[in-house]
Amino acid sequence: MKSRLTLYHHIDAVVPRVQTVRALSAYPRFLRERRAYERASGFPLSRYDDNPQLTDWIDTTPFDPHYTYQDGWAAREIFQRSPDRHVDVGSRISFVVGLAAFVPVTFIDLRPLQIDLPGLESMRGSILELPYGDGAVPSLSSLHVAEHIGLGRYGDPLDPNGTAKAAQELQRVLARNGSLYFSVPVGRPRTAFNAHRVLDPLWVVDQFDGLRLEGFGGVDDDGAYHADLAPSDFADAHWSCGFYRFTKP
Repeated sequence: MKSRLTLYHHIDAVVPRVQTVRALSAYPRFLRERRAYERASGFPLSRYDDNPQLTDWIDTTPFDPHYTYQDGWAAREIFQRSPDRHVDVGSRISFVVGLAAFVPVTFIDLRPLQIDLPGLESMRGSILELPYGDGAVPSLSSLHVAEHIGLGRYGDPLDPNGTAKAAQELQRVLARNGSLYFSVPVGRPRTAFNAHRVLDPLWVVDQFDGLRLEGFGGVDDDGAYHADLAPSDFADAHWSCGFYRFTKP
């Protein structure tokens, strides 16, 4: 069983099985509806302009629970505190773009975002070497990022201690009385090379030894959001996501 699942992981990296099966099964419907549309319009469709979309015939709008709940959680937390400026390191583009609508945002990533939007600036940088002095950033976030550091996925150097080093660097630049919003996959610890790590939720707290945990919530293995938990609640999880809010005393 394990060997078969291992093989599937490698196949899915190139040809996602579930998506492929769904698309192939939907193709006859695409052809039927194409013919019906031609009859209804009275004009032939150009084969050259065909652009089959075969996986959108579903009953509800899909979403990724980790990223969707995390982005909503962090945006509400930051809005509540209304900093003069917020610094984000490597989080989702949709998150920082939305955040910039109500607070000026500096977005830092190995691959800078080439976009021109009011309230949003982007710069190239590494979570292991942020362009700030000690205690310089009052409001800081890094969401679903640190679990990737040191795995080479984004061209960064291989380093088994990458996540721990990222945590120390975030802690270094956070200002006194500042807030850090941080999320990572949590549960039984393991490394899914080269995608991500799953981290012991209590180990994560230990990495921020100079900060105080002010709040914890997250998404459980079933994709349900919980606003108020303890890190230990996810200690035996398989693929949950912990949302941490730290402050620097």
